[in-house]
Amino acid sequence: MARWAGRRPLLAFVVLAYAISWTLWLPGVLGVGGAPGYALLVAGAFGPALAAALVIRWTGGSVRGWFRSLWRVRVPLRFYAYAIGLPVLLFGSLNLVLAALGESVHLDRAGDAALSFLGTFVVVGLIGGGQEEPGWRGFALDRFQERHSPLAATALLGVVWGLWHLPLYGIGFVGPMLFVVFYTWLWNRTGSILLCVLLHAAFTPSLEHLLLVDDNLTVDLVILGGLLAAAAVLVLLTRGRLGYDHRPAGLR
Repeated sequence: MARWAGRRPLLAFVVLAYAISWTLWLPGVLGVGGAPGYALLVAGAFGPALAAALVIRWTGGSVRGWFRSLWRVRVPLRFYAYAIGLPVLLFGSLNLVLAALGESVHLDRAGDAALSFLGTFVVVGLIGGGQEEPGWRGFALDRFQERHSPLAATALLGVVWGLWHLPLYGIGFVGPMLFVVFYTWLWNRTGSILLCVLLHAAFTPSLEHLLLVDDNLTVDLVILGGLLAAAAVLVLLTRGRLGYDHRPAGLR
């Protein structure tokens, strides 16, 4: 395995990430619930980070150095605002679009939605998805970008990342693929996994709690259109480079 990882580290990472996570999720897929099922669900989300650590070790790298380099906190405040504020602004503004389309926006839910957002933000940041980021962005993205343009690398990682969710989301695995562009720009501009974790922690509760409407097909289509439009704007503003030309010195 170590010899194979040395020849094809990116492929080894992807295979290991799927193998570790899907194996841990299998009991839950087969109906194991309660505390054991939840524990395995959480553990499976660490699969990409563990896969990255194994490949780095097998290829002679320093796992400690890799992990330490990911947690950059001294970045301009505007990137923190982007990580936390972009999902809030995006999904909050979709309420206006839905209202214009005739959907009933329940403003009386705003207080409960804000509290639910904060609770989910903490859970996702710690154990509910943010722990994926050292693998996807901290390991795989740069290796894809070494071989492909930033936009193509982002698309490839989006497919890999999306399909990884298949046992949990079913057809909903396409959801993460709609977010991937926003992560690439943030990673390329900051090299901070902490900020990618914050972005992950903000996207999930924004999607789950900040749309103050009853779910239906129109809502789903507006979400899809809104995410695609926002991603297209970011791609156009960066001319498809997604921040790659402004990377921190340590990532060049």
